[in-house]
Formats: sequence, structure tokens, C-alpha cells
Amino acid sequence: MNPASTGASTSVGAVASVPSAQPPVSGSRMSPGGPGYRRMSLALFLAGVATFALLYSTQALLPLVSGDFAVSASDASWTVSAATGGLALFVLPMSALSERYGRRTVMTVSLAVAVTVGLLVPFAPSLGVLVALRALQGAALAGLPASATAYLAEEVTPKALVTAIGLFVAGNSVGGMSGRVITGWVAQEWGWRVAVGVIGVIAVACAVAFRLLLPAPKHFRPGSLRPRVLAGTVRGHLANPLLRRLFAIGALFMTVFGGVYTVVGYRLTEAPFSLPQGIAGSVFLVYLVGTVSASAAGRLVGRLGRRGALYAGGGTTAAGLLLSLAESLPLVLLGLVLITAGFFAGHAVASSAVGKTADVGRAQAAALYQSAYYVGSSAGSTVGALAFHAGGWAGTVGVGLVAVAGVAAITLAGTRAAARAAVVRPA
Repeated sequence: MNPASTGASTSVGAVASVPSAQPPVSGSRMSPGGPGYRRMSLALFLAGVATFALLYSTQALLPLVSGDFAVSASDASWTVSAATGGLALFVLPMSALSERYGRRTVMTVSLAVAVTVGLLVPFAPSLGVLVALRALQGAALAGLPASATAYLAEEVTPKALVTAIGLFVAGNSVGGMSGRVITGWVAQEWGWRVAVGVIGVIAVACAVAFRLLLPAPKHFRPGSLRPRVLAGTVRGHLANPLLRRLFAIGALFMTVFGGVYTVVGYRLTEAPFSLPQGIAGSVFLVYLVGTVSASAAGRLVGRLGRRGALYAGGGTTAAGLLLSLAESLPLVLLGLVLITAGFFAGHAVASSAVGKTADVGRAQAAALYQSAYYVGSSAGSTVGALAFHAGGWAGTVGVGLVAVAGVAAITLAGTRAAARAAVVRPA
């Protein structure tokens, strides 16, 4: 869908963050079946796996962390919120480094630091140290999401962009799923420390494979690190109504997802279900649904348009939240399936739209989206845990429904803006 049809300009400000040299011709961009596309897809898929496996490595283990350090669910949730908060805080500075030193370089260094910290996490002597290490790990991972989105926007043909980003998001879902499932079963036998150590080793393997597979960029042009130039680019992005809506949508979708998956382990290990840790961790196998829905986001946009796909993602998420209120385990699991499918589809659609809308400073635009996205994750983890403590699972669901209502309201505002633009547009 053409950004102009939303009623928002695609211009992101008068200050360009790149030199005026002519870019390579579009025919040199990668496309499905073309040279380097499979290597690129696999490399970024593995980067996505490592990112989400590390970022949420403690989420399925929160009941065990609570028991080990004798803290509440809301205190233990800071091991998740600190990581996502660190990412949200540093994603914009990392995107600036990406504009200057290159997407592949920043992603490689970020992964190297994150996996190193990941190998230290199992030895944290206290909750405070664990939270600090997780914050550092999140800050290191900040170099991945925005740089990957910008890399794809520059190196992949426009028609294949949604599909390519969907594959990266699918890697996120596989990482999130495998990290939680593996940690659940390992922790049941050997404790949470061994479990997060295993995730660290897996992430090391993913990081090495990523660096060996990712093709060198052909379309990257170094930008400026001057604060004035970067500030102008950011102001331009924030002045774009479409980008502002996409940032808010990403944050709200992640508020739902962060809240649900931070406390679902407590719900499943407590009455009336009382599942063992390994089985409770296996519930994250529903992330496979997210892999499918994210990969299918391009087809969904083709059929429904961007706003239609966002309505579908939000509606699916809301239906899952309501279904998860049941006291039947199969219905709760079905609800989680719908929440996961709706979230990953909505996230893939919104993040790819950011890459298409920003014609300069793509890394900054992607960084602002990712920053909003992970602020939503941190807020969802913390508020969702507090709501669970105050009102049980129904409290967490209430927080999620409010966030989904926000997605619908913002998407509706975009629909109305497009309708107004269509009226005033010359024939």
C-alpha cells in the first residue's frame, strides 16, 4: 500500500543522513531465488533466534528465579524488563553507529557482546547482579533489530521486503520459543542457572553462523555521526504521522505480548493447572504459530492491505485474550495460539511499513520503532506482573485488552486520515 494512501507524507525531514552519491541500481538488490537471498535469510533468521533466545531467556524461569532469590513475581519480572528496557534505551544510539559503520559490523559486534554477557548470567550471585547483567545484555542486543531492518530495506527488492522482514521476525519467534522450551526442561532437571547457560552456548553458535553467512552489503552508504544531523533525522521521523502511528502500534502489540508471556508461567504452575516446570515451559511451542503468521504477513497485506492486516492481527489477539480466561487448559492454550499469531502478524506488518515509509535515515526510523516496541515489552512485563499480583490472570488480560483497543483506535485514525486525503487529492 502506498504510504500516501494513509494520509501521511513519506518525507522524513529535510536533513538527510546519507551522502548524495547515487545508490546502486535496484536490479542488484536481493530477491527470492536470486544470489545471496537464501544466505541472507538464514543469517538474519539465526540472528533473530539468538536475539529473542537471549532477550527472554529468564522469562519462562521466573517462578524458579522467585524461589531461588525469595522474591515476588513482580520483582523477578525485572530480569525481563531490564533486558528489554536496556534494548529500548540503546537502540537509537546503536542505529546511529549503524549508519556510520555499517549494518553488518554493528550487528556482529552487538551479538558478540550479548553472547559474552549471556555466558556470565548463570553466575549472578544476587537478583540485583542478575538484573544488571540482563540490562547490559539488552543494551548490547540493541544493535540487532534496527540494523537488520535497515539492512533488509537497503539490500532486498521492495516487493520482497515484507516477506524478508517476516522471516527475520519468524527467527525471533523461533528464538523465543526454543529459549523458553529448552530452559523449561533443562531447569526442571538442573536448575535455572544451567538453563540460561545452555541458551548462551546456543546463541554463540548462532552468532558465528550469522557472521559467516550474511552477504556483504552493496547498497549501504555511510552517514554522519554529527548529533545535529542525527537529531534532525529523528525529528523528521517523529514529525511523520504515519511513522508515529506505527511506533505506537508496535509498542501496544508488545505490551500485550510481554504481559501475557511474563506471567503465564505462574498461571500454569499454580492451581488449577499445577503443571511441572518442563511442561509449563513447553507451552512456548505455540511460538511456532508466530513463525507461520509472521512469514505470511506479506500475503496478508496483499489481501487486506496494511490497515486491514493490522485490524486482523488486533482482532485475533483480542479473541485469544478472552479465550485464555477459561479454566480449561486446552482453551487457555488455544487462546495463547491466537494471541501469538495476532501479535507476530501485527508486528511484522508494522515493522515492514516503517522500512517502506522512511526514505532516508532508515536505521533511525527502525530504531525508533524498536525503541517503542521494547518500551512496550518492558511496560507489559512490569504492568502485567503487577496486574497478575493484584487481580490474577484476569488482571493481565485486562491490561492486554486495553492495549489492543489502542491498536484498533490508532489504525482507525489512519483509516480516517487516508479517507480525508482521498477527498482532497486532485483527480
